Amino acid sequence: MSEPVKRCEPVATTTPDLVSERVRQLQALFPDVVTEGRIDFDKLHAALGDAVNGEPERYSFTWSGKRDAIHLLQMPSRATLLPAPDESESWDETKHLFIEGDNLEVLKLLYKAYFGRVKMIYIDPPYNTGKDFIYPDKFADPLDTYLRITGQRDENGNGLTSNPETSGRYHSAWLSMMYPRLFVARQLLRDDGVIFVSIDDHEVHNLRMLMNEVFGEENLVAALTWRKKVVRGRGATHILPQTEYIYIYARNLASLPPFSEPLTQEMLAEYNLEDQKGPYKLIPLAKSGTSQSPRPNLVYQIKAPDGTWIDCPTHQWRWSKQTLQQNWGDVEFKQRRNGGWAIYTKQRLFIDGEERQRTPTSYYDRVTTTDGTEEMKDLFGSVVIDFPKPSELIRDLITWVTPRSSLQKDLVLDFFAGSCSTAQAVLELNREDNGNRRFIMVQLPELTPADSTARQQGFETIAEIGKERIRRVAAKLHDEQNGRLDLDGDASSEDLGFRVFKLNESHYRCWTGLEERDAEHYAEQMELFIDPLLDGWQPEGVIWEVAIKEGYGLTARIEPVSGITTNAVTRVTDPDTGQSFLICLDDTLDPATAEALQLSVDDLFICRDVALDDTLMANLALNCRLKTI
Repeated sequence: MSEPVKRCEPVATTTPDLVSERVRQLQALFPDVVTEGRIDFDKLHAALGDAVNGEPERYSFTWSGKRDAIHLLQMPSRATLLPAPDESESWDETKHLFIEGDNLEVLKLLYKAYFGRVKMIYIDPPYNTGKDFIYPDKFADPLDTYLRITGQRDENGNGLTSNPETSGRYHSAWLSMMYPRLFVARQLLRDDGVIFVSIDDHEVHNLRMLMNEVFGEENLVAALTWRKKVVRGRGATHILPQTEYIYIYARNLASLPPFSEPLTQEMLAEYNLEDQKGPYKLIPLAKSGTSQSPRPNLVYQIKAPDGTWIDCPTHQWRWSKQTLQQNWGDVEFKQRRNGGWAIYTKQRLFIDGEERQRTPTSYYDRVTTTDGTEEMKDLFGSVVIDFPKPSELIRDLITWVTPRSSLQKDLVLDFFAGSCSTAQAVLELNREDNGNRRFIMVQLPELTPADSTARQQGFETIAEIGKERIRRVAAKLHDEQNGRLDLDGDASSEDLGFRVFKLNESHYRCWTGLEERDAEHYAEQMELFIDPLLDGWQPEGVIWEVAIKEGYGLTARIEPVSGITTNAVTRVTDPDTGQSFLICLDDTLDPATAEALQLSVDDLFICRDVALDDTLMANLALNCRLKTI
C-alpha cells in the first residue's frame, strides 16, 4: 500500500486559544487526566487528592461579570499589528517598540512571541476615581469595539466613558477590565519576572485581591507606599492625602533574585576608613536586637588580645565561629573605658570589584507627581497630560530588578503607557549604566480633550504624546552625547529609536454567517473563501500578520531573497530566536522557485493556497514544512 500524500498546514489566523494552551500545560503535568482534549475532573481530583477543595463553601474572590471577563480572556484575537515606519525612529536598527491599540488585543497578539520573555512589567492603570474611563470591553467582538472607539468604523461609535460611583457595577466594571489583561501579562513574564502596579485608595483593596487571584498570594513581593505629594494647608475634611501604592508580584517568588539599588551618598560617606583592600566601615560583630531562640552556632566565646574571653553582649554574634576564623583579618578589637572589649568587623564597600548595594524599603519618597509634571514641561514647554508618573520613580524600580544589566537585554513592558514615562526611564537608565534594556510600550489612541493644551499643540491622542515624548527624550540624550569623547566606543551602538505598530483588522476573511440560508448564498460565501485574503491587502501587512501569529517577535527582519527571478520571495528572521521562514504571496508559485530555494525539511515555507496545484503542493510538503494561506 502506498503512503498517503503529506499535506500542508494552514497558517494561524488568530492568536492562540488560551484554554487549549492551559489544557496542554495540565496534560504535561498529569497526562492521565486528559481524554480527547478534555479534562476529566474526577481523575484530576483523584490525582491531586487532598489538595483539591471540594467544600461547597470556601474562600474565593468574585464579582459581577467575572464569568464574562474570563470568556473575553479566552477569546482568541482576530486582529493584527500593522507597521508604521514613517512614525518610527531608526526602524532597521532599533529593538524598542511602541504599539498603538487596545492593550488586551495587543497582549494576546504578543503572547506567542513573547511568552516567558519579559523581565519586568510596570503599569499605571485607570484608578477608577469615577472620572477616568474604563475600557468598554464587548464580549461579542472586542476588535470591533476598538475600531469604533478610534473612529476606524463610523456607525454609532462607542466612546470611552467614565465609570461613576453611581454605577451599579462600579467596582465590578474595573475588575472585569483588569482581570484578563493581568492574566495574559503574567504569561509574558519570565520565571524570574516581576510586575509593578500603581494604584490609589479607590481600588487598592480590590487590586490586591485580584493580584492574589492571578499571580497567587504566595508571589506577593511587597506593597510599596509612595509619597506622591507634599500637601500643605487645607484641602480635605479629615486627612490630607499624600500617598499612593505600588503592588509588586513575582511570576515565581522562589525564582526572583533579591532587589538591590545603589547606596545613598550618606551611606557612601560612612565608608570613611581604608586599607590595602579599599574603603570600609566598622560594624559590631554582636547582632543587634533580641531573640527568644538564638542559633547555637552563633553563641560562643571569643578570646580578646589580652587573653580574656568575651561573651556576646547580645543574644548572638552575626558570624559563626568558622566564618570568624576565615575572616580574622577583618576583625578589630576596641577596648572600652571599663576595660571590656568591643568587637567590630570591616564591612567593605566593594565586593569582588562591584560596589555594595542596599535592599530597597517599602516607603518611597524621592520624587513626587510635581516632578513628573516638571519633566513634561521641560520636554514640551507645557503640561500636555495630567499627573504623569515621574520617570525617576520608574527608573528606580527598574534598577531594583535589572541592576548592572549592561550585558543583558531585559524586556520592560508597560501596557498602560500613557505619556511613556517608562520608555524615558529605560532610555536614561541605559545611558547611565551602558545597559541594553528594551521597552515595549502599549497605549490606546485615546482622544485628548478638544480644549486641552495637548490638542492646542497638535496632539489628538494620548498615543501621539507618548511617541513624541520618546522622540524628544532620545533627541535630548543624543545632544548630550555630542561633543563628548567616546572612550568606551559604545556611543554608536546606543539604541535611541523605536518601531511603531498599530492594531488593525486582520487581512483574513472572517465568517460572519448568512442572513439567507439557501444553497445559492452558501455557494457565494464559500467562493469568497477560495482566497481568504481580503480585497486590497498589501504584502507587507500580510507578512507581518503571518509572522506575529506564527510567533515571531516585532523586531523581526523582513528581507527579499535575492537571486530568485520567477517569484517574489521574502525571508523573515527573528534575531532574538534565530528562527526564520520564507514566504511568497504571488498568485502562482513557479516550480522553478521551489527548486531554486533548495528547501530542506527544517525550512518553513509559506505561500497562498491558490498559488499551488496538487502536484507542487505534494512535492513541497515532502521537501519542507509547508504552510498555506
